[in-house]
Amino acid sequence: MLKDMMLDKFQYTVLELLVRNKSIIDQLSKFQDSNARINRSIVKAVTHCGCIEINAKKQNYDENLDFDEIRSHMETHLKGELCDNCRDIIEKEIGRNLFYLASICNTLDLNLYDILIKEHERLKVLGKYTLR
Repeated sequence: MLKDMMLDKFQYTVLELLVRNKSIIDQLSKFQDSNARINRSIVKAVTHCGCIEINAKKQNYDENLDFDEIRSHMETHLKGELCDNCRDIIEKEIGRNLFYLASICNTLDLNLYDILIKEHERLKVLGKYTLR
């Protein structure tokens, strides 16, 4: 219950603080920009800091394996761990992204917590058949 109140409180705070970017067009462009900033921060953790590495290759797996076995064969392609500085930067960018997501929800009169609950229910019902 505390967690749902926290998400609602966050969404309400965004509603109260958003002044300059009230237009849905502004919110959409800011949301997309914040997505790009998350990506850039992760890339910088690799290329500038070096605390993590990306070691990507084609992910092969036997299609006859069951779901849990396939999942155990899939890799993130990441090696290492985020340093404290990169973690802080990425968390800040994800926070900004959540701000603009909440602003879009506010403009469209959607409740972020309700959306989260509905998506969680879909995931529970569909289970492994959601395969994203």
